[in-house]
Amino acid sequence: MQLALSSSAQSHAAISRLAEDVVADRFRGIDGVAVVYVNGALRRELSVLLRAERLREFNVSVSDVVNALRAQNATAPVGRVRGALDEQSIRLVGRIESPAEFNDVVIKRTGSQFVRLGQVATVEDGFAELRTFSLRNGNPNVGLSVTRSRDASTVSVANKIRDMVAEINKTLPPGTKLEVTQDGGKDADNSLRNVIEALLFGAVLTIFVVYAFLNSWRSTLITALALPTSVIAAFIAVWLSGFTLNFMTLLGLSLAIGVLIDDAIVVRENIVRHMERGADRVTAARMGTAEIGLAVTATTFSIIAVFIPVAFMGGGAGEWFRPFALTVTSSVLVSLYISFTLDPMLSAYWGDPVGYQQQPKRGLRKWLGTFNTWFDHQANRYGNVIAWALHHRKWMTLIAVLSFAGALALQFTVGGSTFLPPTDYGTIAVDVRVPSSASLDYAKLKVEKAAELARTIAETKATNSTVNQGGGRVYVDIGKPRTRSRSSFDVAADLRKLMTQLVGAEYVVIDDMNQGVRKPVQIQFSGPDSRRLMAITGDFMEKMKAIPGAVDVGLSEQEPKDELRIELNRGLANAMGIAAGDAAQALRVAFAGVEVGDWVDPTNESRDVAVRLHPDDRVNAANIERLPIAVSGSNQMVPLDQIATVTMGKGPAQIQHLDSKRMVAVSANTQGRASGEVTADAMKLARAIDFPQGYGITLGGASRDQQEVFREMGIALVMGIALMYLVLVMQFGSFTAPLPVMLSLPLSLIGVVVALLLTKGTLNLMSFIGIIMLMGLVAKNAILLLDSARKEEAKGVEREEALMHAGRVRLRPILMTTFALIAGMMPVAIGLGEGGEFYRPMAVAIIGGTITSTLLTLLVVPTFYDSIEIARDRAFAKFRRRAARRNAFVAFVLTFVEAILALLMVRMIYRVGKRVLLRLMGRGRAAPQLAHEAPAAGHDD
Repeated sequence: MQLALSSSAQSHAAISRLAEDVVADRFRGIDGVAVVYVNGALRRELSVLLRAERLREFNVSVSDVVNALRAQNATAPVGRVRGALDEQSIRLVGRIESPAEFNDVVIKRTGSQFVRLGQVATVEDGFAELRTFSLRNGNPNVGLSVTRSRDASTVSVANKIRDMVAEINKTLPPGTKLEVTQDGGKDADNSLRNVIEALLFGAVLTIFVVYAFLNSWRSTLITALALPTSVIAAFIAVWLSGFTLNFMTLLGLSLAIGVLIDDAIVVRENIVRHMERGADRVTAARMGTAEIGLAVTATTFSIIAVFIPVAFMGGGAGEWFRPFALTVTSSVLVSLYISFTLDPMLSAYWGDPVGYQQQPKRGLRKWLGTFNTWFDHQANRYGNVIAWALHHRKWMTLIAVLSFAGALALQFTVGGSTFLPPTDYGTIAVDVRVPSSASLDYAKLKVEKAAELARTIAETKATNSTVNQGGGRVYVDIGKPRTRSRSSFDVAADLRKLMTQLVGAEYVVIDDMNQGVRKPVQIQFSGPDSRRLMAITGDFMEKMKAIPGAVDVGLSEQEPKDELRIELNRGLANAMGIAAGDAAQALRVAFAGVEVGDWVDPTNESRDVAVRLHPDDRVNAANIERLPIAVSGSNQMVPLDQIATVTMGKGPAQIQHLDSKRMVAVSANTQGRASGEVTADAMKLARAIDFPQGYGITLGGASRDQQEVFREMGIALVMGIALMYLVLVMQFGSFTAPLPVMLSLPLSLIGVVVALLLTKGTLNLMSFIGIIMLMGLVAKNAILLLDSARKEEAKGVEREEALMHAGRVRLRPILMTTFALIAGMMPVAIGLGEGGEFYRPMAVAIIGGTITSTLLTLLVVPTFYDSIEIARDRAFAKFRRRAARRNAFVAFVLTFVEAILALLMVRMIYRVGKRVLLRLMGRGRAAPQLAHEAPAAGHDD
């Protein structure tokens, strides 16, 4: 949390002391607060300001002053006196009590002559030199930054801080006020409230979907009980794992809300179907649950399988999403348990009586009854659609391949990628970098000029500026998104145009604070020679400015800084008994200053005592040249210019290294394009450079984070799919039956890409998590369909008829769970409220992928299953023929390799290529004969 203490009646010194001595200590006493930083405050100190001319006049060195003050301003224990029955400690009280007494300190004695501090220096009870400034709306203030401890709750600590602010404001003098400028606790609280509202709203929509299909309030209530029980159990799991009820755990529940009820829907729908056939409630509950039990278990464990690798991801993404994965996994497991225990029990003893659906209906039930009658007719027609699909395999394969290829083509040509979703936090930052040799006052002037322009924008509520030696930063508060008509990105675009009016500094506008105040695109160049490196990066920077969408292109390294170089004449200095260390110490004390002790002011507060040259003696090179340096072993002093040469030169403002080499980064903001696209274009330019030996490039910043996290998540996705395959192998008792389910997974990607494009989203961390979750959800429909078909096949029904029957029976639970999932995630996908746009891409990806995968799965999976089973039967027949003529192991290897080539579509490509080649050679008529004879050739293998 950031706070600002300002006053229209008190001086900056007064509010600085108030902040340091009173306000900061009050906040440090709050339970849960770890650190309180005070920025822009004047720090009290006793300054000993040496005059160079008087030092030369009295033949006194800087070291003499420092040593004298350290020796004569000290209080220390020196021992103890022990008696027969008691003991007293001895303490030498030598601390100087007042500033005036410092003037009388003897710093040098020559015979009977004494040189006192007041003769060579001015002693001031004042303030340390400022190295930073803090301003609010152009007025100096004192900023306070309060950070919570790691195990404390952000919301609870923020509430305590706000209460403390209210108490402190009651005690402040008139005209002085303490304001909260950035409230992370309120932002977190608003985000949590939004997620909770989305969770509750999604639950209501999900329950309505259940009622629409089952047309029974009892069935709806029985099914809906899975929601609160699963959520409560998830809270218990979160508590046992040591996590808190935070944004990610609640987000996991809000996205899982449509999944939690899936198992209960499938079980209850199957029980109702048995009751419609005439079974009593107890028999229907027992038979319905037993019939669908394995399929429901497989669907649940498929979802869990894809989230187990997410929970064990490495890096920052793993730490972030571990509570999310745990919440989803535990809640889904409990929902499975509820669907096998509470739901059947209530269905058996409290469910609708037999014949309830045939009773006269009125009102909404009558309308829903008409809908369900219409739906049953569509389910029967769907069986015929499956038959059509089975007789048009090539079309189904073409549709599947084109869908997958279209998804990839759209993503690579139109879609973009970013690390995190762009989020409107109501704050824009302007980073200001001044020339390396600029003074603090110059930096303050340039930073405040940027703040003045920011305050001319209509949406600006306030500006908070921090100034340091290298520049500073302006935080522009533009209010919450709901209070304005323009987004923060539109406001930032206008602010970026305004910044072009300013000169004398580099101004960078940061509109997305997800990654802090840093540019999302960063290319790091490394090499041994700094001059060559600067030449390479400078040329690349000019080329990068031409990339569409790249703005605020700049270098991480500033121009060389002006510096005074002191070259010691080592031979002459050694001859005079002056070591380089003696000269360096004198110069350090004179110009940087050194603390030589402390003193207690009249208010009983301890203050530092600092020694440095007077500001008037630190303005040019002449002051340095005349600085007296002590000659060891004598009372003589020599001016520095007698043993050294002072020249003006250039030195690096800062030095950055990467793998022990000099590094310079070229970074940029983005406007109008996704950061991933701009980064890709920048990397193409960088790789086209002909680097000398020893030079190279790497990604940095958010681009590197995106690459690392996407790699980790890609590994988690592959591992999740592999675990899902093993679960389905155990479910179906076959290695080939799960393959249609696996092949259906890519069909969801076309929906993901289209949904993200329609909502102007990108492929980012949140949408990637949505894709991982989607893999488990897509398999659910295929599992329900194939489980029913295989059970019919086990009874001796032909495969085509079994698939048609499965389609008629399972269409209702498939669409019920699909609509329930979409309804549960719709509030999250809408993304209303503060921070809603951050997690919106996750729900959008799931909804888009669910819609397209459901439509395609209902047609493609039966076709793939039938084709794979036919191919399996042929492979087994071919293996038996080969084994009869050859060794069984050789027959197995040949058949297995042939199957792998078929799955990889190598055999199909070979056959198509062969046919095309024959047609081009004028042997088109022979091609059908060759194709007809191919199986016979296979018999001779």
